[in-house]
Amino acid sequence: MKTLSFAKTLSAAMVVATFGVMAAGNAVAQEQTVRVGTVSGPDAEVWQVVQKVAKRNGLNVKVVEFNDYVQPNAALDAGDLDANSFQHQPYLDSQVKQRGYKMVSVGYTYISPLGMYAQKLKSPKDLPQGAKVAVPNDPSNENRALLLLAAQGVIKLKPGVGTNGVNATPLDVAENPKKLKIVELDAAQLARALPDVSAAVINTNYALAAGLQPTKDAIAMEDTRSPYANIIVVRAQDKDKPWVKKLVAAYQSEDVRQFMKEKYKGAMVPSF
Repeated sequence: MKTLSFAKTLSAAMVVATFGVMAAGNAVAQEQTVRVGTVSGPDAEVWQVVQKVAKRNGLNVKVVEFNDYVQPNAALDAGDLDANSFQHQPYLDSQVKQRGYKMVSVGYTYISPLGMYAQKLKSPKDLPQGAKVAVPNDPSNENRALLLLAAQGVIKLKPGVGTNGVNATPLDVAENPKKLKIVELDAAQLARALPDVSAAVINTNYALAAGLQPTKDAIAMEDTRSPYANIIVVRAQDKDKPWVKKLVAAYQSEDVRQFMKEKYKGAMVPSF
């Protein structure tokens, strides 16, 4: 009788242990981890908030930071990331066209108005004759910069460029009364170049990283109704996976909206 009782007790313990292992296994399975690439600075700060929101919904988000706009797409294409969040649709379109990436947008994040900065000028109209103006050298952001210069009346572009998917380049400047010299630089280098140029058109994340406050220091700003809203991007094959919906929902949460509003005060405007 004692032996039988021990056997029953052992059997019951094994059943409990088995269910315990299964429960632990299910918990691990429910907490999926996804790797998201972004750029250092404000984007990465926002993703820290997203991580907390996603965690509450059973999604672990590992943020991988980059210092340029080229590597995040290359890493996503290679499978080293599950998603990235640093670019707008025109930039993605140009990368897909140039490099053959099979990537798609799955949700909007924010609009970050491009700004023109200068150390000695108060307005684009103060640009002297022959002034050097630095702009990003990637096609879509260079287009934005030239559109900003045109909107400020310091240059005019040829008809039909700058919009409708046709990116403008310095060769498309039709009128340049001040004979400005457009200097094309990597976006990450523009803030450092300010001492060497009269003005520079800088992406907000790099401006903030350099200690510049867009709403305070910029001498001109891109219209917040710009079509250049940033997006979350995944490989086309993953777009319908359940974790993608969770990831987008975590970003487009009230927690993130309030963080942007309080932290960046107009430098980053939610587009969701």
